[in-house]
Order: sequence, then structure tokens, then C-alpha cells
Amino acid sequence: MTMNQPGHHGGPRPYPRPYLEPGANPTWMGRVDPRNYQPAPGNPAALPQPVWPGPEAARRRFPASSTLPLLVTGGVLAFLSLLLVVPFLLGSTGVAGFVIGFIASLVPLSAVLLTVFLIDRWEPEPKRLLWFAFSWGAAVSIAGTLLIQPLFVLAAPTADKAEFQYFMATVQAPIVEEFTKALGLLLLLLGARKYFDGPVDGVVFAFTIAGGFAFTENILYFGREIAESSDPGTDLVRIFILRGVMSPFAHALFTSTTGLIMGFAARRWHPGYSVLAFFIGLLPAMFLHNRWNSMGGDFLVEYFVVQVPIFLMAALGIVFLRLAEGKLTRQRLLEYARAGWFTPAEVDMLATARGRKAAIRWAASSGRAAQMRAFIKAATALACTRQRILSGRDVPVHQQDELGQLAGVPQLRAAVLA
Repeated sequence: MTMNQPGHHGGPRPYPRPYLEPGANPTWMGRVDPRNYQPAPGNPAALPQPVWPGPEAARRRFPASSTLPLLVTGGVLAFLSLLLVVPFLLGSTGVAGFVIGFIASLVPLSAVLLTVFLIDRWEPEPKRLLWFAFSWGAAVSIAGTLLIQPLFVLAAPTADKAEFQYFMATVQAPIVEEFTKALGLLLLLLGARKYFDGPVDGVVFAFTIAGGFAFTENILYFGREIAESSDPGTDLVRIFILRGVMSPFAHALFTSTTGLIMGFAARRWHPGYSVLAFFIGLLPAMFLHNRWNSMGGDFLVEYFVVQVPIFLMAALGIVFLRLAEGKLTRQRLLEYARAGWFTPAEVDMLATARGRKAAIRWAASSGRAAQMRAFIKAATALACTRQRILSGRDVPVHQQDELGQLAGVPQLRAAVLA
């Protein structure tokens, strides 16, 4: 047995405290373990000119090949799923119902995708991953639901039609639909973890998946009113108000709880945490889905007393996450500023919404708005890379990414000032 060496006052000598800059943990959302913390690489006085492909290529955070297996897998699954989903929709709605349902479903889908755009503006996700998320929700999740649903039919009560429908709506739908949607989130977290940085990314991907799922489901509901109703015009308006006006974000709200929890797990990368967060995140999603589908005779009362407040709280939570994301970006860029890569004025410009708007307006006056956007996007990506390093995620890989991104900063700045 070895004893601690005595200190100056006879007590045990304390272990050296890890270096941590003041303010390096700006929020609970972006907190890092001090043992992972390290200063930003310094900017040498005479930085050699690197071989850099230019501002346009610098817009990409990582090569597309890093997500190629995920995209190929998603594309194949989406194609195979459509072979099941499209005939099912046409058989349930008819051609006229399918076309009208498709057109009507574009309205709530547009609301969801516009929200995704607004949430994702600070640090946009690659469009190829958003396409993966949408196609997963619109095709693969629907196909998975159709394939799993018969297993619940075997367990459902069949003596009474109303009981059967209630079981399928309140048990089968929440479990199966949230499970199939969340599988897409899990694949994104495991296969594109360089882009799945935190809770905001989780919400963005969840909204996109859920928007795709609701889009296809709305085609079914809207089109079936055309095909089966004796008064299709009136019934279509009624269900459009219910699904397209009163609840276009229902699926997005359910699945975003899973994305939020998985996003927090992404802050401290580990495959085990990802899988655990997947299962934990399903619980609130299934619960909210169950509560929504359980509303009956007192629908309007529960909608305004329960569902509307939940939606408002979710909206406030997303705003808070966006503010925290901006604060985290600012702190990481300040660390690069101390290392000589940015000036304090540039950090204020790059890390605040007001500063970005003013900078783009200024650059647009001389025809360099695109170059300024590239500079802002690259700086935001750099801040995210540093956050991954400090959180201990694939540190050697991200340190190489960091050096490449830093080498491009002078070129991007020069393109703006040229």
C-alpha cells in the first residue's frame, strides 16, 4: 500500500487541476469535462499559405463519403418501402383520393419544413441527411408500421369494434410508429455522428422524420375521405382542419422528445449511450402519442387545456436551445480568438444573429454576401468541431478536421474583404 505524499501543511497533496479557460462551460447544454479541455491551436505569426480549395469548397464540413453507407442504405430501404407504401395508399384512397390527399398534405408539411429551416438556420445540417430523414419518415417508417401492425392485431380485442379501434389507436400506433420513426434517428446518430452534435440537431432530424411520416399518413387520411365518404367535400374540410390546421406538429412534437434525449447523449459520444438514449427517448414520445390518440368526447377541452400548453412549452424549449447553441458557439470562437484566429469584433459578428444579419447586409453592398455566408458557416462548423474535441468525441479525427478548417480561415476572410 502506498500513501499520499504530505503537502506543505502535512495533508495529502492535491492532484493538479485540469486547465480550463474562464467561461469554457457556458451552459449546461455544452458542458465539457475539464479533463478533455485543451487550448485552441495558436495562429503562428507567419502562417504558411496552405493548399486550400477555396471558400466554395469550405462550405462542406466533412466529405460526403463519410455518410455514403448511411445514404445508400437509406436510399435502398426507401425504394423498397415505396413498393409497399404506394400500392397501399392507392388501394385505400383510389387515384383521385391519392392526388387530392397528396396536394392537401403539402400544406401541413410546408409548416413543419419551414419550422425545420428556422430551427436549423444557425448551424445547418447537410441537405443529404435531411433528405435521408424525410425519406425515412415518409417511406421506411410507414412501411415498418404496416409490417409490424399485424402483430398487434393478433393481440387486440376483437369482440367489439370500438375496443379494437381504441387499442390500435392508443397502444399499437404510439408503440409502432414512434419506434419506426426513432430507428431513423438512431441510424443518423450512429452513421453520421459528426453531424449529430447535440439536442438542436436531434430536434431538427426528428422534426424532419416526423414531417415525412405525417405527410404520408395525411395522404391516407385525406384521400380516404374522398374515396369513402358520402359527402367528401365536407368531410375532407373537417379532417383537414383537425390534422392540417390544429395538429400539423403533432408527430413532430412526439418524435422530437426522442431526438432531444438522443441529442443530449450525442454530447458525450458512446455507442452504448446512443442505444440507451434511443430506448429512453421512446418513452415520452409514446406517452405523448398515446395521450393525443386517447382524446375523445372532450377533445376540444383537452386540446386547449393540455395539448396547446405542451406545444407552447416545446416551442419555448426550442428557442432556449437555439439561444444556448449561440452562446456555445460564441464561447468556442472566443477561445480561437485568444489563439489569434479571430478578432473580438469578428466573434461578435459570427456568434450573434444580429451580427450575422448586419455582416451579410454589409457584404451584400459590395456583392460578397455569398462569401460572408461561407465565412459564417465555416466559423460555426469550426466551433462545433472544437466542442466535439472538448467533449472527447473521436478526438484525433476532429483535431485533423480542426487544423484543416483553421487553415481555411484566412482564405475565407480574404474572400470577404477582397
